[in-house]
Amino acid sequence: MVTLNDFNQLEPTAALTLLHPCVALPAWSNALVQGRPYPNRHALLLAASDAASHWQPADLNQALSAHPRIGEKPAASSAENALSRQEQAAVNDRDAALAQALRDGNARYEARFGRVFLIRAKGRSGGEILQALEQRLSNSDEQETLEALNQLREITLLRLQGVISE
Repeated sequence: MVTLNDFNQLEPTAALTLLHPCVALPAWSNALVQGRPYPNRHALLLAASDAASHWQPADLNQALSAHPRIGEKPAASSAENALSRQEQAAVNDRDAALAQALRDGNARYEARFGRVFLIRAKGRSGGEILQALEQRLSNSDEQETLEALNQLREITLLRLQGVISE
């Protein structure tokens, strides 16, 4: 974690590297880096939210290329995968029935929508995640795309808050 003052003073490449684990959308990171300096963290979060509000389905598909399936521990070592592991702490391997239900639900979701299931896992239990997955399987394609974009925004902003402090 760096302070906002440090972020404001970083070289552009270093600032982009710092933001990369938040979401795999370079246009979003570029907008935040180009918007510096920010007078306070609130202004940064508003700019981040505004930049995320313009995301479209193509952005969702691009960002999902870096997301592991819910309940699966990413094998590769990266800053984004480390954040995913932390966020999914409630989905542990000790509950074999839950892990299997999530694998089955993921497979049905991917068959239905053609992408991995995305949810802000932080603050949710494994059971709550499974329940949301089951409910979202009944969404229309359009409803689910909007919901997945909203979840991506929530995840991104939570990650940003964990990367840059006041």
